[in-house]
Amino acid sequence: MYLGAAEIASRVAELGAEIARDYRGREPLLVGSLKASLPFVADLSRSMALPHALDFVELAGYGSASMGGHDRIRFIKDLDLAVAGRDVILAAEVVDTGLTLNYLTRALALRRPETLAAVALFDRPYRRLVDDLPLRYVGFTLPDEFFAGYGFALDDRWRNLPDLHLVPSVAA
Repeated sequence: MYLGAAEIASRVAELGAEIARDYRGREPLLVGSLKASLPFVADLSRSMALPHALDFVELAGYGSASMGGHDRIRFIKDLDLAVAGRDVILAAEVVDTGLTLNYLTRALALRRPETLAAVALFDRPYRRLVDDLPLRYVGFTLPDEFFAGYGFALDDRWRNLPDLHLVPSVAA
């Protein structure tokens, strides 16, 4: 095990408290990206002691960028709630290359939110292909390893585990 459920829960609670403090007196819209962010968004939403709305998008990437990411992204499911004039917080399980967060940021910025910020439970800044991201809150910086649990899936399984596990590399 890399990070236990208690350590993750503690850090998510800290992030929720930071967001609640920074957005006191406002009612932000928390936006999660399905499916990976679901455990994090649910826990973060419960830890934010302020009124807020919750909505989800689902994005799909295709093509390949230089570091194994996607160079083209499209919406599969768009938001149900309006963004204009609202404080929007994008919640991501992990930020790697930044391409997905950049795409979502640019798409939602066109809808004229009052503010636009992002929170990621896990960050891999050394993989970044995009520098100008609104990443304001970060839980943990992860090493360049494969993980399963707490949103990370292996063959679309193990996403529901409450802790984060290193997955041994399999030689090809």
